Amino acid sequence: MARLAGKVAFITGGGGGIGRATAERFAEEGAKVVVAELNADSGSAAAEAAKARGAKYGGDAHFNKCDVTDRASVQAAIKETVERFGPLTILHNNAGGSTAHDGAVTEAPDEEFWRTIKLDLYGTFLCSQIAIPEIIRAGGGSVINMSSMVALMALPGRDCYTAAKGGISAITRSMAVEYAPYRIRVNAIAPSITMTDRVKTLMPGNASLKKLAASHLLGVSYPVHIAQMAVYLASDESEITTGQVIAIDSGVTIS
Repeated sequence: MARLAGKVAFITGGGGGIGRATAERFAEEGAKVVVAELNADSGSAAAEAAKARGAKYGGDAHFNKCDVTDRASVQAAIKETVERFGPLTILHNNAGGSTAHDGAVTEAPDEEFWRTIKLDLYGTFLCSQIAIPEIIRAGGGSVINMSSMVALMALPGRDCYTAAKGGISAITRSMAVEYAPYRIRVNAIAPSITMTDRVKTLMPGNASLKKLAASHLLGVSYPVHIAQMAVYLASDESEITTGQVIAIDSGVTIS
């Protein structure tokens, strides 16, 4: 039986990279998936790819244009998800990411700090605030946040991103305690360098990132590696796993 049969998932930032890989894997495991994405082209393409992947396994996918920093947009997207597929059981707060404008705390521009905090941290907060009541009504489920190795180890030159991902790790733990009585598990995945299209654009000329990539014990990760962990956390196999920040990092945080 498919591992996510009967489950309904809402994936933010699902148009590419880790989000798209997760949408595809969820659909392959039988879930009904909403790809919540601001970019209509990438979001639609990801939903179609996930739908095709899940066709043989009872999975399905649909694109919903959604800005995770806008309350009305998130409310409308969650409402449509429930109306289309039924009770919501999985929230994957995936939207976020750093840019080349990030830097040391003494150098990074205010605009980049607030962009990262709003997208990564506030986006996670807002989507959780709106989706969790639906998961409670469904009788429980799983919230999967996206932290980062930068919340577990020092990485110079990414202080905006570090602040946001550290906050996500902290709120993951407090949410896990808060919503355990409702049978909701809350965990975070902390990837290392993951070869998404966005990350590939940051690599050229970035000596520190190249050095970090070389320190991975088993090679750098790809989106599907993160998606595999998301499948576990979304499935009933993780029924007593909660409040954890799980490093999927090729050993970089221990090396």
